[in-house]
Amino acid sequence: MTKTRVLTGITTTGTPHLGNYVGAIKPAIEASQRPDVDSFYFLADLHALIKCQDPKRVQQSRLEIAATWLALGLDTDNAVFYRQSDIPEIPELTWMLSCVCAKGLMNRAHAYKAAVAENEELGHQDMDKGVSMGLFGYPVLMAADILMFNANKVPVGRDQIQHIEMARDMGGRFNHLYKGQYFTLPEAVVDDKMEVLNGLDGRKMSKSYNNTIPLFVSEKKLQKLVRKIKTNSLEPGEPKDPDSCTLFQIFSAFASAEETATMRADYENGIGWGEAKDRVFEYLNAHLREPRERYNALLEDPGHIENVLKQGAEKARAEAQPLMERVREVAGLGRFV
Repeated sequence: MTKTRVLTGITTTGTPHLGNYVGAIKPAIEASQRPDVDSFYFLADLHALIKCQDPKRVQQSRLEIAATWLALGLDTDNAVFYRQSDIPEIPELTWMLSCVCAKGLMNRAHAYKAAVAENEELGHQDMDKGVSMGLFGYPVLMAADILMFNANKVPVGRDQIQHIEMARDMGGRFNHLYKGQYFTLPEAVVDDKMEVLNGLDGRKMSKSYNNTIPLFVSEKKLQKLVRKIKTNSLEPGEPKDPDSCTLFQIFSAFASAEETATMRADYENGIGWGEAKDRVFEYLNAHLREPRERYNALLEDPGHIENVLKQGAEKARAEAQPLMERVREVAGLGRFV
C-alpha cells in the first residue's frame, strides 16, 4: 500500500480549546489511525519563540498540548509525534534553505507585511520596528519542517497557503541548483468543510480574543464558561434561529446528526436559553469527562509524555539524519573520507 505522508505542526503558546479540537485535533487524530496515511505531528516549539519569550508559558504549553493529543487518542504507533526542538537537523536545514531563498520572497510573507503595515499605521519611522529575524524568516523554518520529512500533504487554513507555496519554491530551487529530486514538493490541503467554532462573544474562538473554552477545564469552570456564551434576548417559548447561535454551533460540532436535529427542533419550539445552556454543558461534560481524566493523569506523569516524545524523536531523526547527510554532500559539505 502506498501511503500519503501528512504533516501537521501545533504551535506551543497556549492551552488547547474547543475550536482547536474541532478544527484540527480531531481530524488529525482520526487520520493517525488510518492505515493509508503516514502521519507526522509535531510540537512547533521553535516557532513559539517568535512571539513568546516567556519560558514558563512555552514549557507549560508544550506539556499541555502533548497531553491533549495523547489523551484524545493519538495513535503514536502509527504516527510520528515529536518536538520540533528535538530534531537538530531542522534548524540546520533551515539555514541551507535560507541560502537558496530570495529575500524578496520573504518580503512578501503575510506576517511580515502585516507587521510593516502596522508600523506604518502607527507612524513609526522604522518600518521594521519590532520585527525579529525569527518573524521575518518564519516561512523558511516552516519549509524546513515540511521538506525535512518530504510530506505530500500539509493541512492548513487558507491564511497558511502562502507558506506551503514558499516551501515548494524553496524545495524546487534547491532541487534545481543541485540537480536532483532531494525534496518532495508539498501540497496544501484546505478543508472548506472544516468547522470554525465561535467563542464566548460570538467571534471566532481564539486566544487572541480571550473568548475560548479550554478543552479540559474542570466541570465547574466548564459550566461557568458555557453560561457566559453570548445569546440574544428572546424569551422562552419564542422560536430561535439555531444557525446564527454560537451555543447551537458548539453543540452540533460534538453531537450526532440525530441529536443535532432534536436540538434544532427544540430551538424552533422556543427552548429557553437557560435550558439550552444546561443541555450544552451536560453534553460537553459527558463527552469530555474520560479524556479529561486521562489528560489530568498525563499532566501528573510528565515522564511518560517525555518518553513518548523521545520515541517520536528517534523515529523522526531516523528519517532526518540520512536526508541531511545527502543534502550536506550535494552542497559540498560532505566528509572528506
